Formats: sequence, structure tokens, C-alpha cells
Amino acid sequence: MARFELKLPKMGESVAEATITNWLKEVGDKIEADEAVLEIATDKVDSEVPSEVSGILVEQLFGKDDLVQVGQTIAIIETEGGETATPEVANTVQETAAPVEAAEIEKTIESVKETVTSQDFSGSDKFFSPLVKNIAKEEGLSLNELENIAGSGKDGRVTKEDILKYVEARKSGSIQAPQTVEVAPKVVAETPKAEAPKAVEPVVQKSQQAVPVSVNGGDEIVEMDRMRKLISGYMVASVQTSAHVQSFIEVDVTNIVKWRDKVKAAFEKREGEKLTFTPIMMEAVAKALKDFPGMNISVDGDYIIKKKNINLGMAAALPNGNLIVPVIKNADQLNLVGMAKAVNDLGNRAKAGKLKPDDTQGGTYTVTNVGTFGSVFGTPIINQPQVGILALGAIRKVPAVIETPEGDFIGIRQKMFLSHSYDHRVVDGALGGSFVKRVAEYLEAFDVDRDF
Repeated sequence: MARFELKLPKMGESVAEATITNWLKEVGDKIEADEAVLEIATDKVDSEVPSEVSGILVEQLFGKDDLVQVGQTIAIIETEGGETATPEVANTVQETAAPVEAAEIEKTIESVKETVTSQDFSGSDKFFSPLVKNIAKEEGLSLNELENIAGSGKDGRVTKEDILKYVEARKSGSIQAPQTVEVAPKVVAETPKAEAPKAVEPVVQKSQQAVPVSVNGGDEIVEMDRMRKLISGYMVASVQTSAHVQSFIEVDVTNIVKWRDKVKAAFEKREGEKLTFTPIMMEAVAKALKDFPGMNISVDGDYIIKKKNINLGMAAALPNGNLIVPVIKNADQLNLVGMAKAVNDLGNRAKAGKLKPDDTQGGTYTVTNVGTFGSVFGTPIINQPQVGILALGAIRKVPAVIETPEGDFIGIRQKMFLSHSYDHRVVDGALGGSFVKRVAEYLEAFDVDRDF
């Protein structure tokens, strides 16, 4: 029998770690090649890790909610094949290096434990896992509260389930938490305002915000899922980072509506893809970004990074109500057919939960279609570290003044609003307004005689 090490695969250039969200196979289960063994989550995308071999799962090296680095061994699978030279060599090397490596690893683990403990809840003699401490920090628990939670783990350690039960009971009002409000101000009082640690402030704010919340018998308490917590954090961080300002412009898209109605059947027959308005809008945005590269930037402290590539993010709503932003790479190099295929591919995979980590990385500007839900316009929040985001409003039939050589008259036109949010730290009204105006000009000048 040979032992195969299942490692966390490389999921993209910018992805270095992932969290185990669920084990699909337990120790002793038989596994077929390419069968999913566990589910993992990065900061934006959930995915499965398949086995490269057939065999029996004999060891799980990490548990649910553990953070694993790319390349780390996460499980051992015992295969039915005979022993080969490679496993023998690997075992020999492992046996030789084991004492030295084990000692180094133990030192590293102890060092990490000491570092984590010194940063959070350092005044306790008890050991709390990083996950438990993170939950305590997010929920605004005091050190005294954390120490008094009855632990069901080994040696009385507080587990994830223990702290979540406590938090739920605390929110429902079945237990009192007087020490939370009392201890937090004491920490602030002992530290001069000018030098107050940043980590203390959110805890105090959460404690103060939690006080006025009342729950009655008819209310239901539902914990946010992992993705909603991440989105919540991203949105708050973006508003606190960027000075948001908006520009709005109304666009006449009558020619685009007529052209799409005329060619959509032929387009689907020839290309095997549905033609929506989104790729037409994305094409115009990509052109405008080439005209105004000052919108295709990001901010890093006091520095502006001018992006070479135009990578368009397209905000997509998931069936569970959450939001994800897959990215069309090098969007300015795509014709309308290529753009339509990219939009449909990313949209379909987003709905099916099949996006890869790289599919959501590297965006330089984002477009969101609020018109899908009937909104006329909106004020979207910037997708950091980008400096702009464009919201596409619903297309409506409206009466409008039409100018002709024979004079003006009233007619029915198809119109929509473009809402442009941009970062006033680096984008002034002239650039932000000129950019969205250029997008509108490309859309209104759409060639109705063009081929697709």
C-alpha cells in the first residue's frame, strides 16, 4: 500500500491560502480519482478539492475552519497500488529530516501562538485558538467574557461551537454581559487618545452599538454566512477609504435597442450565445477607459498606480442574494462577440458556483447593472482598490424632445441613466464627469448598420 499526500492546489497567482469549510469525505471513506474530498473558500470564491488518486482516506491533517497555505498537505490517502521507489525515497528523506524539521516546526508554532496571543486577549492564562479569538473580536466580547465561557474541548478549551452558542444566547438576551461595556472604556482610559491602538476602537464601537438592539419573541436571529460577512467588511472598508462622489448622465439608447432586437436571433444562431445589453455597455466602457486612463488606476497610500491592462469587473448577484465580481481580462482587446461570450461565461459560472479564484482577481474598473432589478439609477460603492464603478440603470421608454432640421418634436425614446461613483481623492469632477459622458457618447453613436 502507498500513501498519497493530498495538497492544497495552486488556485491563482494572487491566492496564497484558503479556509476549509467542509470535509466531504471522512477517515475510512473510499475515494475515486477526481472525486471531491473537501470544500474550501478563499476571500471571494468557494471551490472543491478533488483527489488525484483512488484510495482510502486515512488521515485529515486539518479541521473545518482551519486556514491552509497553498502547497500544504491537507490529507493522506492510502492507495491500493504497490509501493514504488518514489514513496520509499520520500519516506527515507522524511525519516532523516524528521527530528530537525519537527523541532523547527514546533518552534514556529510556538512563536505564532505567542504572537497571536500577544496581539489579542493577551491578559489571559488560557489558550484560545485564532478562530475563537477572531470571533470574540468580531462580536465585541471582553476578555472576562471569553474566559468565563464553558469549554467543551480538550482540557476545557473553548471551541467554535462553544463561543457561537454563547454569542447567540448573548444576542437573544438570555444571558447578561455586563463586563463588555465596563471593560472596554477602561482600556481606552488607560491609553492616551492620540496613541490608542486601532484594534481597540472597533470593539468599543461594537459594544456600544449592540446595547440598543432589542429582540422580542417574534424576531428571528440569523447569522450572516461567510460571504455576506466578507462583503460587509469590504463595503464598510471602501466607504472609509475612498471619498465617494457621483455623476449621473441620461443616455438615449434607442438605436442599441432596435439593433439588438434585429440581430439577437441571428447572433444566437451563429455564435451559440445570447446577446444581452451588458456586453454592448462593457464595450463602450472599455473604449472610454482607453480614452481616460486616469480612471484605470488604483491608490496605494500616497502613490497612484496606473494600470497597463483594462480588466473590467462585472458585479453579479448570486442565487443566495450575495454578490460577486468576476473580471473580464483585457476587455479592450475583445470585439462584441468576444465580450458577449466572456460576459455569459462568467455570469453562468457565477450562478453555478463554478468560478475560480483567478476569475475574481485583477479588476481595474467595475460595472454593475442595477437596472436588472428595475432601479433607474444608483450610487454604487467602489470596489477597492479601484477608483471608479459605473451603475447601469433600467432602460425605459420615455417622451423626449427630438431635434431635426425641420424643427423639434416629441417622440418616444429608449433611455437609461449611467451613475458613476468615483474616488475624489484622486479623481476630480472634470475627469469623473468626462469619463461617464464619453461612455454615453459611444452608446448614443452606436452604429445600427454594424455587423456583430
